[in-house]
Amino acid sequence: MSDSLVLTFDIGTQSARALLVRPDGSFADMEQKKYEQPYFSKQPGWAEQKPDFYFETMAALSKALLARNESETDKIIAVTLTCIRDTVLCLDKDRQPLRDIILWLDKRRAHYQKNFPFNKTALFRLVGMGETVKDIFRITAANWLMQNEPDIWAKTDKYVLLPTYLNYKLTGNLIDSTANMIGHIPFDYKKRQWQGPHALSRCVSDVPAEKLCKLVPSGTVIGAITPQSSKLTGIPAGLPLIATGSDKGCETLGLSVIHPYQAAVSFGTTATLQMAVREYFEPQKFMPAYPAVPNDMYNPEFEVFRGFWMLSWFIDQFGAADKMEAEKCGISTEQLLDARIRDIEPGCGGLLLQPFWTAGITNPNAKGTIVGFSEYHTRYHLYRAIIEGICMELYHGLQTMEKRSGKKVTELHAGGGGAKSAIVCQITADLFGLPVKRIQTHEASAVGASMAAFLAMGTFKDYEDAIAHMVQEKDVFRPDEDNHRRYMAFYNKAYALLSDKLEPIDKNIVNLLKRSSSV
Repeated sequence: MSDSLVLTFDIGTQSARALLVRPDGSFADMEQKKYEQPYFSKQPGWAEQKPDFYFETMAALSKALLARNESETDKIIAVTLTCIRDTVLCLDKDRQPLRDIILWLDKRRAHYQKNFPFNKTALFRLVGMGETVKDIFRITAANWLMQNEPDIWAKTDKYVLLPTYLNYKLTGNLIDSTANMIGHIPFDYKKRQWQGPHALSRCVSDVPAEKLCKLVPSGTVIGAITPQSSKLTGIPAGLPLIATGSDKGCETLGLSVIHPYQAAVSFGTTATLQMAVREYFEPQKFMPAYPAVPNDMYNPEFEVFRGFWMLSWFIDQFGAADKMEAEKCGISTEQLLDARIRDIEPGCGGLLLQPFWTAGITNPNAKGTIVGFSEYHTRYHLYRAIIEGICMELYHGLQTMEKRSGKKVTELHAGGGGAKSAIVCQITADLFGLPVKRIQTHEASAVGASMAAFLAMGTFKDYEDAIAHMVQEKDVFRPDEDNHRRYMAFYNKAYALLSDKLEPIDKNIVNLLKRSSSV
């Protein structure tokens, strides 16, 4: 089956891709679209999208790709998709959307109404989860819907994540992989199944069982492409759609990370560091490890919520002149900025940045911080400080996960848009003191998703076999020991101390903002 192909869709926050993937991990062809409007906001902080936006984008990409490769269509043996996490829809009994999609970026908040049972509230407090579970309750979209759109919730027959709906649009089956169940939903991550009615944390996201979809292991055939979806997408009817996993999980697999001594660093809109282990452990206190695409593995993860979005933020706010110069030179603004920061010393002359432009679940009061400004600092120091700040926070995450798991990571594998930059990869290697490896493509999520399909169709015997055939090491960035020692001095004597020192100040700021908004 050396000439066989898998049609893979990778649906991201900012863009989408359709790819024809070969068993050697190369692409026969691909079609990509950057969204003109990734989301819209009816109110400040909201992030929504039209219900069929992503499917219509998939259909357009598929039609264009398959029309251009008409002679190759009969080589396609399966279809698969991977997409963004924690993005939800409400469907009625006829499987029609009742409202717009709520994206993972959305910042609306439900009101905590003291609705947890007394015995559970007492237990949450006893184990130190009292405030954490309240925060999770508030950011759970289902709770907001129950409180603010009760008519919509009453009509909701199924409450699903985005990949579940896309599976339905392609096959007519409302089924999804356990490796896609990553969000604020009543899911038991360790057991890979919906929580039972008496589960301790079920009250945090108490979506009734009848509103949830059927779950299957990764690698299962979800169903066949229907004649109706074939007409819309150009995909031959009858082809099997194979269950995979989330975009980050597929990326980790596609980067060849399946051993506990490896970690995948994803420099995307959200920056993450994921491990791959067979023994379940919480990467941070009260935070689950996610089901990996391989059904016997988990992906403990540490997340910087805004991640490399911050570089786009910098360009929008401070990079107008650099953007114009880059256009004149025929290069991207990021390439120009890479050249500007290359010779800035590690530590940016004492400029340190905490990348909490948006706080996470475990640090809900955290604010972005920049300290150490001096008269010699330029906007290029700030740009590099953003990269270093993200890496320092991910390094903190790696230390935490190693301590909690007893595992030692000895190599990093870089993916995501930021990994295209050699200077980003070198900063990462220097700061972590570990080699950073890149593979033959930046489309690692598509490679990982396609692995699941090729394995399901019998092309490979297991994931190690798939990786051996589909992943080629492109280059390795090795740490400079002098730079590593310098970074560790800044980390240990400055960065690692910031959170504790700033926590009361951040909390005061949050309270002051709440008061001013209520006046």
